[in-house]
Amino acid sequence: MKGKFGRSIALVAAGSLLAVGMAGIASASPEGGKGSSSTQALAAQVLQMRDDLTKVAYAGNVGATRADLGQMSPVLADIAAGKRYTIQTDTQQLAGLAKGRADESNRLLTDPTAKARQLPPLPLPIPSLPDLPGPLKIVSDLVKALLAAVTGILGGLLGGLPVPPLPVPPLPTP
Repeated sequence: MKGKFGRSIALVAAGSLLAVGMAGIASASPEGGKGSSSTQALAAQVLQMRDDLTKVAYAGNVGATRADLGQMSPVLADIAAGKRYTIQTDTQQLAGLAKGRADESNRLLTDPTAKARQLPPLPLPIPSLPDLPGPLKIVSDLVKALLAAVTGILGGLLGGLPVPPLPVPPLPTP
């Protein structure tokens, strides 16, 4: 009887130790690793960034728009590099094009006297969005193209799931 009881305790202890050890291995996996859960987390992050950029740009807030563009650019660079996330090549290429638009918009907002550079065309249609208000008018086409590209990237990240629409607020009538 004592032998069976001892073996049962040893079995429970070994099982618990194994479960704790496996949990430690799972939590030690590298950040940003490949896999569907990291891609879904990336999609959520990109969606939030796209929506935040849309809201501040259409509110005419130049400083917040520049800040959002600055935060979005490295994420787009990571997607374009294709090293941290499992995504299709066309989504990586679109991220590279989107990064160019984010960087160019940020450059023009930093120095409004700078001349805009010619960027390669996007492989997707630009949605008909209203122009940005006030001082953001100089980057209106770039930001609209960026929002279209980021929406396309979201489509690639989400697979067949629908992409939420842009939260473009109604603009005040002049």
